[in-house]
Amino acid sequence: MPTHSAAATSRIVGSVGVLVLAMVSIQTGAALAKQLFPAVGPAGASTLRLLLAAIILGAVLRPWRVRLTRPVWRSVLVYGIALAGMNAFFYLALVSIPLGIATALEFTGPLFVATIASRRPLDFLWVALALAGLLLLLPIGATTGSVDPVGAGYALAAGICWGLYIVFGQKAGAEQGVRITALGVAIAAVCVFPFGLSQAGVTALFAPEILPLAIAVAVLATAIPYSLEMIGLRRLPRRTFGTLMSLEPAIAALSGLLLLGERLAPIQWLAIMAIIAASVGTTITAVRPEDSPPLSDPPVMGAEGTPEATPA
Repeated sequence: MPTHSAAATSRIVGSVGVLVLAMVSIQTGAALAKQLFPAVGPAGASTLRLLLAAIILGAVLRPWRVRLTRPVWRSVLVYGIALAGMNAFFYLALVSIPLGIATALEFTGPLFVATIASRRPLDFLWVALALAGLLLLLPIGATTGSVDPVGAGYALAAGICWGLYIVFGQKAGAEQGVRITALGVAIAAVCVFPFGLSQAGVTALFAPEILPLAIAVAVLATAIPYSLEMIGLRRLPRRTFGTLMSLEPAIAALSGLLLLGERLAPIQWLAIMAIIAASVGTTITAVRPEDSPPLSDPPVMGAEGTPEATPA
């Protein structure tokens, strides 16, 4: 029979595998969403994803059972608006820049949320490393000519929204957990719907021929990752979770390459690796081992439907 240590190791390894699979699913969903742009535009794609995700999460989580105080409702409202901005700006960024670069730029939001409260010299090292990655990606020099400045701006705006999403999502979800996610997604869907309707029109937005792809986006970017993370993340320490989440820009770049044919220059890969290294360093040094219990409650979901355990 396996020892207790072997069984614990097996559970952790299995949970890590589940989380990696969830990230692959999320980025596959993002790549598929980009294929909706010719039919409904980025605003329409964001609207379809959030509407269908709200239906899926509503059926699973039954958020109407939640009883919230007025202060919590205010946090939920900001949380939902931030989620709307995060998705809308991210999809707008994908119009003109590759998936991997958009995700790396957006990832600076949670990275700075994790470091902003710290004053240790080591944490400023991680900030400097992240800034170095940004300088390599942003269109401010001859080495970054292929990065569209408007797309980069949208990705950074999505990162700001991601930071707000984390702060207010943790406040809103402190008492009710992931049921708040369903409310936030519903609010986000209401916020982006007028823009999606204006860009795509009723006929295109609800065309039967694009519904299968739209459902695939909602399922891959929300339903499957949510289910996988519910299985695995309860057993992972927060530090392990944060470190693994840092791999997402690289997974996004690989998804863009394999599914969309988006090839990055070596300098852009270097920039993405710098941002990943900064995020890994922040995660490892921000939380002491004794402060890193497994996530006993389902965590607040992150930018592309992923749980976010970064300390606010």
